[in-house]
Parts: sequence; C-alpha cells; structure tokens
Amino acid sequence: MADNAGGMPEEVKNRIFNLFFTTKPVGKGTGMGMAISYQIITEKHGGKLECFSTLGEGSEFVIQLPTQQQVSTAV
Repeated sequence: MADNAGGMPEEVKNRIFNLFFTTKPVGKGTGMGMAISYQIITEKHGGKLECFSTLGEGSEFVIQLPTQQQVSTAV
C-alpha cells in the first residue's frame, strides 16, 4: 500500500513499529496498531513488514508472507 502524501521524517519512520509510539496528541491514540501488525506478520506468520518513506513524497508499506508454513516436528 502506498500514498503520495507528505511522507514522514526519518525519526518517525524508525519508530513506527515500536509499541506505544504515536504521533497523535495525548489521549488520542494508543500507539499499538503498527506494533501489533508487525508482531502478527513477523512472529505469527514468519513474514516481513517494511515501511519506505521519503519526506515530501509519500510512504509505502510492504507486507511479505511466506507461501508455505514451516511445520514443527516436535517429538
């Protein structure tokens, strides 16, 4: 998913997947959405979630999921 909005500064982009990080005013957001999304995609599904953003040009989020799951053979 991509947009052509204003993009985000590097210091914001580097923190967007951190739990409780938000750019909203106090009381207007929990800062959990991107952190939870990242956790589900990477830990639960073995995928990858990346953000590419250029200030003044826009942002793009790329989600990659494996086509096959690894099966545990625990005895």
